[in-house]
Amino acid sequence: MRKLCVVSMFVALFSLSAFAAETGDHPKAEFAAGYQYTHLEGGFNASGFNFAGTANLNSSVGITADFGSSFTSQDGVSYHNYTYTFGPQLALRANKAYTPFVHALIGGDHASAGFSGISATGNGMALLAGGGVDFNFNRYMSFRASGDWMMIHGNGSTSSKNFRMPIGVVFKF
Repeated sequence: MRKLCVVSMFVALFSLSAFAAETGDHPKAEFAAGYQYTHLEGGFNASGFNFAGTANLNSSVGITADFGSSFTSQDGVSYHNYTYTFGPQLALRANKAYTPFVHALIGGDHASAGFSGISATGNGMALLAGGGVDFNFNRYMSFRASGDWMMIHGNGSTSSKNFRMPIGVVFKF
């Protein structure tokens, strides 16, 4: 069932590009930076930062690299999570005021936890699926609000009830 959902999501993402309007004038690259809120399975809420870069192949399709970080400390336990993911991003540039987008990103995850001088780390796989909206100030800058479902698999376990919400500024070139 899970494989069917993933395949359906990819088909839907790539079908969206057929409906995108070609404006002829689109940024070749975008760089986003900002704050990231993360809700992790188990009830942990964490804050951090997010950086993303997108190389637009045309007005609808781009390749995105996303780097996120979350930090929290609860009950004496310090937790850090880092994701580095890559994949396709589809944007609908039919309106100059805003640009909605969807993406499916896959890559790695590095987590560490510490308590009273004892620490543990682990590496694994990360999968992000979601999207958002860029509210355009002008053709060179916009405000981004987005959300992603996040699955993390590492050390023999899978955590699939995670959500992250990056917000920030996008610079377009």
